[in-house]
Parts: sequence; C-alpha cells; structure tokens
Amino acid sequence: MTEHTSFKNGRNVLELLWPVVLGLTVGALSACMQSESIRYWYPHLNKPPLIPPNIVFPVVWTILYIMMGLSMGLILQRKDDRKRFLRILFLFQLFLNFFWCYLFFVRQNPLNGLVCIVALVWIVILYTIKAWPVRKISSILFWPYLVWLCFATYLNLYIYLYN
Repeated sequence: MTEHTSFKNGRNVLELLWPVVLGLTVGALSACMQSESIRYWYPHLNKPPLIPPNIVFPVVWTILYIMMGLSMGLILQRKDDRKRFLRILFLFQLFLNFFWCYLFFVRQNPLNGLVCIVALVWIVILYTIKAWPVRKISSILFWPYLVWLCFATYLNLYIYLYN
C-alpha cells in the first residue's frame, strides 16, 4: 500500500466517522442538559398512552445518532456537488435537534418545542429527499429518524395539549 492510498483510506474513515462522533456528542450534551428536567419536571406531566418506558429513549437516540452520522459520512465520501448542501442540512437538523431539547426540557416549553420539532421534521424530510439521488443508503438511514421524529412530535403535541 502506498503512502497516498494509506492517507486516502484514513481520510475516508475520518469522513465516515466525524458525523457519527458529532451526532453522538450532540446526543450526550442533550442528555446532560435535560437530566434535571427529566428528574423533576417531566415525571409530573400528563403523557400520552403510547409513551414508551424511559429506558427506550437513550437506546433509540443512540442508534439514531449513529445512523444519521453514517448517512452523512457516506454522502461525504461521494464526489458530488450536492454534498455541501446536504452537509448544511445535516448540521442544521442537528442544531434543531439540540435546540428542541433546550426548548422542551430546559425551558420546559412544549409549545416552542413543538414549533421546533415540526421545523426539524421538515428539514429531515428535505435531507432524505435530497440524499436519495446522491446515495440511496444515506437517505434510507434517515428514515427511522424521520419515523421517530414523527412519533416524538405526537408526544410533544400531546404534552402541550394536556399540560
């Protein structure tokens, strides 16, 4: 293996992994930020009948952050002019994801959280549509995230309406 090939393989691994690490970091920061509200505020809310047990949330979010990161990492490995726009969408959806956590848990404001999560759903839909022609698997890796966000929107809406 030549030095050039070794560098290229290292760059490919970095391109694949940095979005995963970034997503997991956002998730970890969100978890830290919301921990107090989850202990003292969230348990007293009226919640919908379909709410899963609390242990489900960190497991699902960890899997989703990994899938989201792999989606973006696979896009970055393509030689395609559209990857810049997809990178912006990816970073923006991560920001909205984090901001939702801040609004809903830290500010304890389900209405603002609902507005944020609806915007997040639309950005994720746009990402999945725009990723499809660049790398189909990258779009598909975002589908579970989109489904979970729709479910989270239902949870957020219920909590807003009944609290």
